[in-house]
Amino acid sequence: MEFTGKVAVVTGGAKGIGKAICESFKNSGAAVCVIDLLPNDYFRGDISDKAVLESFAAKVIADYGRVDFIVNNALPLMRGINECTYEEFEYALKVGVTAPFYLTKLLMPYLSDGASIVNISSSRDRMSQPQTESYTAAKGGIAALTHALAVSLSGKARVNSISPGWIDTSYTEYEGADAVQQPAGRVGNPMDIANMVMYLCSEKAGFITGENICIDGGMTKQMIYHGDWGWTLDE
Repeated sequence: MEFTGKVAVVTGGAKGIGKAICESFKNSGAAVCVIDLLPNDYFRGDISDKAVLESFAAKVIADYGRVDFIVNNALPLMRGINECTYEEFEYALKVGVTAPFYLTKLLMPYLSDGASIVNISSSRDRMSQPQTESYTAAKGGIAALTHALAVSLSGKARVNSISPGWIDTSYTEYEGADAVQQPAGRVGNPMDIANMVMYLCSEKAGFITGENICIDGGMTKQMIYHGDWGWTLDE
């Protein structure tokens, strides 16, 4: 993809999937504005804080005057119902849903023609393991926020979401059951997600908006019942 002269905003861009997205944008010629709790080359801050988001958005506009792409990628806290406090659940929703909404609102007047917003959800927006309520609620929320924004921003920006499955951010190549269980035959890596972000931000995806794309190696399409096809449950 060729994005020379474009401006991309990425939350949670200091490591993992976010870092791969930032590097992909930079390699395509775009200027990248990152916000993360971790050290990075643009802006360090907690996106759950309204004032921090406002300061970040002000810096982006002061530096570039416009935004072409927004990628809401920052990772919410994962805590289960047994241990999760009210404050922790609220924090997860602030990071996972409120911040993407408010950052989009702050930057909306400065979106360029043909702008694209990509929200990173999770395959947990449709399936769960025990004790994951705060994360799962946040990811379900951003998936729903996606189609709402797509309608509200019609004619101004396309808005889509990606739901990753198992993505190993250390790029480990798994063998055996971890790989074989996946219909795609392997565990995912950050570039599997970054490549889709690049596509959704390109003109090639110009007729795609309000969509959620699950990138999970086919795991959410696989029916699993004890005793069928070699699957067993150890109680």
